[in-house]
Amino acid sequence: MALKLFLFALLLSLPPSLSSPPKGKGEERRFNPYRYTFIEKASSFSSPPSSSFASNGRDSSYDYIVIGGGTAGCPLAATLSRNFSVLVLERGGVPFSNANVSFLGNFHIGLADTSASSASQPFVSTDGVLNTRARVLGGGSCINAGFYSRADAGFIKRQGWNPKLVRESYPWVERQVVHRPKLTLWQKALRDGLLESGVRPFNGFTYDHMYGTKIGGTIFDRFGRRHTAAELLSYANPQKLRVLIYATVQKIIFDTSGKRPRAAGVVFKDENGNQHQVLLRNKPGSEVILSSGAIGSPQMLMLSGIGPRNELQRLKIPVVLVNEFVGQGMADNPMNTIVVPSMEPVEKSLIQTVGISRKGVYIEASSGFGQSAESIHTHYGIMSAESQQLLSTAVPPKERAPEAMQGPNTRKKKAFLEVFNGGFFLEKLAHPISTGHLSLVNTNVDDNPSVTFNYFSNPLDVQRCVEGVRLITKVVTSKRFLNYTRTEKLSVEKLLSLSTKANINLMPKHLNDSTSIAQFCKDTVITIWHYHGGCHVGKVVSNDRTVIGVDRLRVIDGSTFSESPGTNPQATVMMMGRYMGVKILRERLGKNAGV
Repeated sequence: MALKLFLFALLLSLPPSLSSPPKGKGEERRFNPYRYTFIEKASSFSSPPSSSFASNGRDSSYDYIVIGGGTAGCPLAATLSRNFSVLVLERGGVPFSNANVSFLGNFHIGLADTSASSASQPFVSTDGVLNTRARVLGGGSCINAGFYSRADAGFIKRQGWNPKLVRESYPWVERQVVHRPKLTLWQKALRDGLLESGVRPFNGFTYDHMYGTKIGGTIFDRFGRRHTAAELLSYANPQKLRVLIYATVQKIIFDTSGKRPRAAGVVFKDENGNQHQVLLRNKPGSEVILSSGAIGSPQMLMLSGIGPRNELQRLKIPVVLVNEFVGQGMADNPMNTIVVPSMEPVEKSLIQTVGISRKGVYIEASSGFGQSAESIHTHYGIMSAESQQLLSTAVPPKERAPEAMQGPNTRKKKAFLEVFNGGFFLEKLAHPISTGHLSLVNTNVDDNPSVTFNYFSNPLDVQRCVEGVRLITKVVTSKRFLNYTRTEKLSVEKLLSLSTKANINLMPKHLNDSTSIAQFCKDTVITIWHYHGGCHVGKVVSNDRTVIGVDRLRVIDGSTFSESPGTNPQATVMMMGRYMGVKILRERLGKNAGV
């Protein structure tokens, strides 16, 4: 704990030259907790302002309004600001002074802390899988495991993207936030076990998506500090960019006087609950751009009057445009975990090594994230001993009140600590066929919509999961991996039984989980936070991500994907923000864009 406090103090004491953009000669340098001078609280917005954008960076209208300063929104806004005025509206705070976000050692706390002011907003799919969505500048890059790996060429082709511009856009991201990891012993053992188990060839360190075993990039530097998409704002023109935090967009405003609806601006709420209206400039090319993620973007379209007719009428939302595909085709890559005990405590590590199987599964691992003595009694959501007990077959779902869970909690805390003296092997299904949908619960944007992913509803997904679990057990029991963990060679049944007990979801468990791998897959499915869809290309948006049937409105984020790119999507989502920003500027300005 003393070390964490020291690191946090060190973070807060960074000199202004490292924490904010350069200022004019002779200007006083002051510490800015928001790092960049163009970031302010939403309550600082005045409508209408007293002076023009050109004079002090504020105006009632902007060339681009970006809803969501996340993994795609930050690089997108930074790029657009090179030539045009941009307003970013982010519902969360900043990651820069948040120790739970910034340090690898706090990963499990940062992800699982779902208190009202945290970077993670919890939601539970109707399938019974606990999940989170980001609410912080930088989006999912602030709460993920940090692994950085590009998409394969086939994905780029299926998106209809220009390969040359893609190749230029990835390095733009990588120069700022990506690092080469220092491989831990656990990750080396995984590498050796994968190769011994036939996941070949060994491709060494590479950002590229290649079959076999490889070491990927990471957004954690050698000091264990996270670098997020928010740091891509350093590329911005500070004279043309304004970022408002704690700005929760309520709806998009449309002008419906013409033949087609056209986005005119947005209404947002500040941290004090006051509402504001901001408009687009009345110029050709000005746009509202939704970048709120796979949950937030389809939700916002529906709250603004674009979506299935029955859905809008049910909640008495004025219809702007009927599109039955909004919120449809939602998918989440199912993940199943195998708990791997170790004879001795292991160092903490997040994803560094990955096995990319030709059978459509990816194998990764993390280690060393047991809870300490001072945190074991703290509720950390999906990573806590308390929520682990929601699985107890002795407590029916309707009786899972806190008092009903007290007995199981007490009995299993010791087992929880023992389980985490080791690590997890993760199996991600690459291209799930099973899909679901998203629908509104009410018209309050602060509340999560209802999301169904229909995990393993297609038998082919189950079959591939079985193959992935078999591959994990092969790696875990390989000679090279056992030489590292120094544990006895456990049977498949023992590994599955141990993993079922440690698993965290709200699904009932079956007696044959330890003997039927197919049942194990269904019962122990959890998320890897790679959900996508809801605003698919060709159904909700066109190839250039403009919303079909509406003018001056785009969606640029993972909600437009029908598959999750690469082993882990953040690299491609950040690249997408840069790519689309450059594409928009070039289409609007040609050679004068300068990008």
